Amino acid sequence: MKETVFTYAAPGLKFGADASAEIGPDLARLGVGRVLIITDAGVRSTGHPDRIAAQVEAAGMACAVFDGSRVEPTDESIGEAVDWARTHGPWDAFVAVGGGSSIDTAKAVNLLTTNEGDLFDYLNPPIGAGRAPTHPLRPLVAVPTTTGTGSESTTICVLDVLSLHVKTGISHPALRPTLAVVDPLLSISQPAQVTAASGLDVLCHALESYTARTYTDFEKKAPEQRVPYCGANPIADLWCERSMQLLSGALRAAVRRGDDGLAREQMAMAATFAGLGFGNAGVHIPHANAYPIAGRARDFHAPGYPGEGPLVPHGMAVSLTAPEAFRFTYAASPERHLRAAALLDPGHLHHHRDHGAEALPAVVTALIHDVGMPNGLSAVGFVESDVPDLVVGASQQQRLLATAPRTPGAEDLESIFVGSFRLW
Repeated sequence: MKETVFTYAAPGLKFGADASAEIGPDLARLGVGRVLIITDAGVRSTGHPDRIAAQVEAAGMACAVFDGSRVEPTDESIGEAVDWARTHGPWDAFVAVGGGSSIDTAKAVNLLTTNEGDLFDYLNPPIGAGRAPTHPLRPLVAVPTTTGTGSESTTICVLDVLSLHVKTGISHPALRPTLAVVDPLLSISQPAQVTAASGLDVLCHALESYTARTYTDFEKKAPEQRVPYCGANPIADLWCERSMQLLSGALRAAVRRGDDGLAREQMAMAATFAGLGFGNAGVHIPHANAYPIAGRARDFHAPGYPGEGPLVPHGMAVSLTAPEAFRFTYAASPERHLRAAALLDPGHLHHHRDHGAEALPAVVTALIHDVGMPNGLSAVGFVESDVPDLVVGASQQQRLLATAPRTPGAEDLESIFVGSFRLW
């Protein structure tokens, strides 16, 4: 029997210039006493976390700042954050200020300081035990400073497991932030490469959700079996379509001119809308492929990102196989793929319909090129002998692959990776 029910959930949302100045009063209304702000050193250097801390204290609460989040968090970095929070706690609420890395770190800290067990108890199977929290989490206010990950809207925490060279995550409705505070002014100082990579993450959130397997294609679930990702549905579709319309003009403009206030606002809104879409519909093949790409990088470190060692940022990793993935999924829903191409490139409607399965890959490739991203997997250090290992890593992401409108086997994934070594 096929599914007849879809679900939709979202955090509270406060959007607009200077919205981050109201976090103190927002927390005071929740009746909390001790607040921990979680961020990274780079974001802290902008002054935003300490300004927010001062405003929280002015509203009558005690507040501390932890700035040890790592860009692209790992099991080790999250362990350090949890240890720090436990040592200096307890905490009544958390505020995450930064990109998806800081927000995801805060989700894990919230979970592991309110519930028994360690990180691997909660990681998604087969890497972890997939345990569900048994105690309520504390309020979490998510304040994104990048326009991309959508983590402020979702139930997902993503991290690298260093010993296994793989990305995985935790997925549970309890991880969804209580409130998302989206202040476009916080992304003005974002470097062009970070804007480009995070913007392509937004693009893929919207596209993957829009082309995902529809909720009516799944087998009927019992109430206790329902998961946050329920497949493409009418409400998520609305958010994704509007996100794509905004991205069609704003992404290139925001990368070209970081001080373009309108483009920054539109990118922040596109990221928020895409998060509200994919946080319910789900993502699929490009995100599944991105996990091993990021986890197995050897000798590439993206410009504009802090730290040392290999680093293929999440949004970049997601985009590298997206054109080939959408070429593969086209047959499952041609009209949706063509509609997406038209939303992203509205000046060439007839051109897209004439090009069928090539229409959406061409539009996505042009965006990747125009915002200065690498030309495929070879440009970030992979060689074709890496493909079997990449396929194994992607195949472990069954939670994501289950949402694909066409279920890829190992040979399909191999073909997608091989076809992604050069994009143009």
